[in-house]
Order: sequence, then C-alpha cells, then structure tokens
Amino acid sequence: MGMQPGPHGVPESAEYKSVRGLIRGLQILQALNKVEKGRATSNELSELTGLHRTTVRRLLETLVGEGYIRRSSSDDTFRLTLKVRELSEGFTDSEWISTIATPVMGELLQKVIWPSDLTTPGGDAMLIRETTHRFSPLSFHRAMVGRRLPYLLTASGRAYFGSCSEEERADILAVLRGENDLQARLAQDEAFVRNLVRRVRESGYGTNEGDWATEKKIGAIAMPIFHRERVLGCLNVVYLTRALTVEEALKKYGPPLRAAVEKISAQLDARTGTGDLSA
Repeated sequence: MGMQPGPHGVPESAEYKSVRGLIRGLQILQALNKVEKGRATSNELSELTGLHRTTVRRLLETLVGEGYIRRSSSDDTFRLTLKVRELSEGFTDSEWISTIATPVMGELLQKVIWPSDLTTPGGDAMLIRETTHRFSPLSFHRAMVGRRLPYLLTASGRAYFGSCSEEERADILAVLRGENDLQARLAQDEAFVRNLVRRVRESGYGTNEGDWATEKKIGAIAMPIFHRERVLGCLNVVYLTRALTVEEALKKYGPPLRAAVEKISAQLDARTGTGDLSA
C-alpha cells in the first residue's frame, strides 16, 4: 500500500519527517548561545548536547563553512558569529523597535528638532531600522530606513563597535579586514581601533564630524542601547556640520539623547524580565 497523501497533497510520512541534521545543528547553536563564556570546545559541546563527538565536529565544520560559527585558532574553541543575529532580524528586533523605541524617538525629536536614526548591526555595517527624518523640519534626507552606516566612519557604527563585547568586535574586524576600502585599512590599524574603543568606553558615545566621505557635510553623535549589559543597537542625533560643532552638539543634545537611550533600555528590561526580547 502506498503512502497516504497529507492535507497539502504531500505523502503523510514525508510531510512530518524530521530532518535530523537540521535539528542537531540547531542544538549546537543553542548550546553555544547558552554557554557561560560564549565559547566552547567540540568536546564540551558534545557533553552539552549529548551528541557524539564525531557528529559535533562535522556539524561545527558545516556551521563554520556557512559563517554562523567561528573557530579560534589559539585555543580550538568555537563561538557564534554576527551572522547568527540575521536569523532573528524582523522578529525580536522589529518588535522592540516598533513598540518601545519608536515612541521614545518621537519624544526625542520634540526636544532636539534634528532627526535621529536607530541602528542595529547588519553584517559589515550598522543598518538603519527606524528614523525621524521624515518628521524633522531640519531633515536633509527622507528615505533612510535600510541605509547602511560604516562601523568605523560613523557615530552609530563607532558607538556600537566600542560598546560590544570583545568577541563580537573581533568578528566585526575580521569582516572589515576582508574588504578593500578605507574601513579595511582602519581595521588593520591596531592603534586606531584601540583608541576608538577607549574613547567610546570612557565617554559612552560615538561621534562623526564629516568623517564619512559620502556624507562630508553631516555630523552626528550616537549612544548605545543596552539590554542586560548587552548592546542591541544605537540611537543618534544627526546635524549639519556648518550649523554645529561636535562640542556644541554634545552639550545641547547629549543629555536628551542619553535620557532617550536610558528610557529605551529601562523599558526593555521591564518588558522582558526573562531576557527574551520576543516576550
């Protein structure tokens, strides 16, 4: 007797058959996401998942090849890369941005008048997820959502780069160094990277004074948005360099910008008591 068709015309046994390799791969990703230091050896992952060491090694090689996991050559440990965050784009990120961050951005606009952008990491650049450009009378751009901001050349990129974990920063640098542009050269400059991180850590913000070649007339200040000590993205205030110096912008708009990011962070913590942004 042949297989009976399921409700969608697919043989029932085929429709509900699990893909074992996919399930095991997800187990590896989940284990690395939960491990205390964010990294583990293949033997440790074998113990955490209950999978055979050979199976774990094969899965790790596949996930490394696809860019979701990075292997450390110094201690033979594995950790998640930035690409894993792409799996949740449009779900948890969109949820907190629309319900929590957007109203706060509207309040900020009333105080500073200049437009603001909310950005989250997107591979080799920060991605603008929400903006008040379309509402600001001082806006010089309108279509901003989806635009990519370089990590090392913009206020938002610098604020995020200087605030994220060492592991994530290493992943970002690995991506940037593989390109052939100004960012790649800056990423190779250890003194530049070290000073950038120090400035952001000490001040709590990133700045841009026309450093981005495609936006020479634009200046910005940006601050990181944290959720339980993890940086999720950044919020900026953008202005014309002919109208303000960065010192003037920080003095005038720094306090309301800081209040805005702190309000977003507080609401995130209050709403997600378990630490799950999809809650």
